[in-house]
Amino acid sequence: MQSDKPNLIVDLSFEFALAIIKYAELLDVNRKYIISKQLLRSGTSIGASIKEAQCAESRNDFIHKMKIAAKEAEETEYWLSLCQSSEGYPDCQALSNKCISIKKILSKIIASSKSAH
Repeated sequence: MQSDKPNLIVDLSFEFALAIIKYAELLDVNRKYIISKQLLRSGTSIGASIKEAQCAESRNDFIHKMKIAAKEAEETEYWLSLCQSSEGYPDCQALSNKCISIKKILSKIIASSKSAH
């Protein structure tokens, strides 16, 4: 299932992971270590699962890995919502918007992969 062509969701999730790393570093500077670790783990895991799905053994394996990515995106959105709603946290609205976009794309990929079954 892997291809050398540009892949929107792979690229978006990689860029998102880089932005999450920067934001987590900013949280560390502000001594928000616990949220930083949670966000770093879930936010970078999205892209890792998507990348792993590119070498899936079957369509079902691909769908499963994309569902894992979607769950990580859901968790990441939760941590970002906490940051956005808590006093003393740096603004993360742009990250939240990117996370929502990734979730929508993942949902469409999963649905279309299931219907092609």
